[in-house]
Amino acid sequence: MTEQETSHLLERMTIVGDLEAASFVPWIRRHAAKLGLSHTISHTSSMRIELEVAGPEELIDMMEMGCSLGPIDVWVERIERTALSAKRPSVGL
Repeated sequence: MTEQETSHLLERMTIVGDLEAASFVPWIRRHAAKLGLSHTISHTSSMRIELEVAGPEELIDMMEMGCSLGPIDVWVERIERTALSAKRPSVGL
């Protein structure tokens, strides 16, 4: 069997735009769960959503891309990402 190392990150993602749709926060939760990312939403308003996501960098990148495209009833202007910490590599088989 082969061991594969994947580094896990913890990042704050700030989504800015016209985010008035009540469907966006549940959409974010579902998308993060589908990607297997740990997540916590710390702020929501019609202009900004802040969340912390943890997982492999590639999956966090996918989360950012998904949120930028988002549901049709929101308009994401930009997404800012801030690294909070790097977790130790996990070893998968």
